[in-house]
Formats: sequence, structure tokens, C-alpha cells
Amino acid sequence: MIEIATSSATTTLVIAGDLDLAERDQFPEIAARVVGLRRQLLVIDMCRVTFMDSTGAAFLISLADSGRKRGGATVLRGADERDLFVLEVCGALDLFRIDRDHRCETPTPAAGTPLPHRHRPA
Repeated sequence: MIEIATSSATTTLVIAGDLDLAERDQFPEIAARVVGLRRQLLVIDMCRVTFMDSTGAAFLISLADSGRKRGGATVLRGADERDLFVLEVCGALDLFRIDRDHRCETPTPAAGTPLPHRHRPA
């Protein structure tokens, strides 16, 4: 699941679950919406990402590249070391600003339903 929120200068994507080949059908629509908003700063919140493959990385790279071409910046918040490694192997880590100060909130399950979440080292 990917949610989009906006403020006057920022677009924030909050991603929950897997960011992979199985989710790729929604990527073009989301990318078009994000690009259409034309905000200078894109924040990608990955606190609740459970898995990312190269398809998910390519999606993030395309968003960052589109923003950079317009003079904007893309921040990754809550990305774990595996996510960063995938982006590094793709040769794209330098497209992102990494928010290393962000601490993901611990999810609170409703009615006993576990939420997708990975442990983030402090």
C-alpha cells in the first residue's frame, strides 16, 4: 500500500508492505501523481516496508530522478540497511538524501492484527 500526502512544498509517500515486482502495476499511476504535484521535496517513508526488490528500487529511482530533473530532492526516511544496499548496488544511492535521524514508530496492531514492520536499529 502506498499513500500520498502533500503540503505546500513537500510530497510524502508512505509505503507499507512489499515494494516489489508483484506491486509494479501501481507504480506508473503513483509516479504520474507524484510528478504532477510538482513539489520540490519528496519524502519517501519506508518504515513499514517489509521487502524491496530491484523493481521497487527502480520505482524509487525513477521518482528521485524525475524530482532531480526539476531541481528537487528526494529523502528516504526509515530505510533499513538492506534497502540502502539494494539502491547502492543499482548505483543510485546518491540520488537520495538519507534521513538517518528519523526513528520509526512502533506500530500498534488493531484487534490483534499485526502490521508489516521491520525492526530498525537505533
